[in-house]
Amino acid sequence: MLTSADYADLVARALVEDVGDGDITTEATVDPEVRAHGILLAKSSLVIAGLDVAAAVFAAVDPATTVELQASDGTACEPGTVIADVYGSARALLTGERVALNFLQRLSGIATAARRYVEAAGGRITILDTRKTTPTLRALEKYAVRVGGARNHRFGLFDAFLIKDNHIRLAGGVSAAIARARAHRPAFRVEIEAQSLEQVDEALACGVDVLLVDNLPDSAVREAVRRARGHARVEVSGGVTLERIPALADTGADEVSVGALTHSATAADISFEIDIITPSS
Repeated sequence: MLTSADYADLVARALVEDVGDGDITTEATVDPEVRAHGILLAKSSLVIAGLDVAAAVFAAVDPATTVELQASDGTACEPGTVIADVYGSARALLTGERVALNFLQRLSGIATAARRYVEAAGGRITILDTRKTTPTLRALEKYAVRVGGARNHRFGLFDAFLIKDNHIRLAGGVSAAIARARAHRPAFRVEIEAQSLEQVDEALACGVDVLLVDNLPDSAVREAVRRARGHARVEVSGGVTLERIPALADTGADEVSVGALTHSATAADISFEIDIITPSS
């Protein structure tokens, strides 16, 4: 669930960044008494995410602005779909436009990418995100992943063990790293990266909970799944593309983590079209 606490400060800082001490173009060209109606319009096929954030932008510019949603987060929209109507001061709509769209397009792009991966998985393998998020936007971007139907991996370094190659090297090996993690937080499950079947065997011998098989060919992933069956869950990472998801699902692995959901998602194509509200309308 996303709450205003997750984005209120981000919205405020984004407006300071964009507006500074005033929107000089709007102030010069638009009279303050003019009222307007704007529509947020889908220009491509997309999954909406971030409507509350976009609405918060307009409210922060002018609390008298009203946003009437015609869709909700998670809605799949085709080109031409009206996502929301925005009413208020023309100046407020113009000033808030870019920041609102930046949030909405970014988060909808992530939700759209997540939905495509989930559909490719066909329910046979769980799609997870990673920590490869935009600094300070992790809560929003991981929310967008959930909106798209995928699942969140750990939120940060504090809430789950994930022992990777550098940890293994610095700890003195797979067994040493697992032992030290168990001693440090006995109640936490331990996940460890394995870059070979030899590391898979060593981790399984130590009773690891989750194997993260990294950058292995599908045949090796399938063998890791066979060896881990009944002992540990198997997650796949590295070299994951949308086209590869069906083949990875065929390996029997439980999960696949996809950094591209957040680090490479293309912004959704959404426009904001504004017209004057005449006194008779």
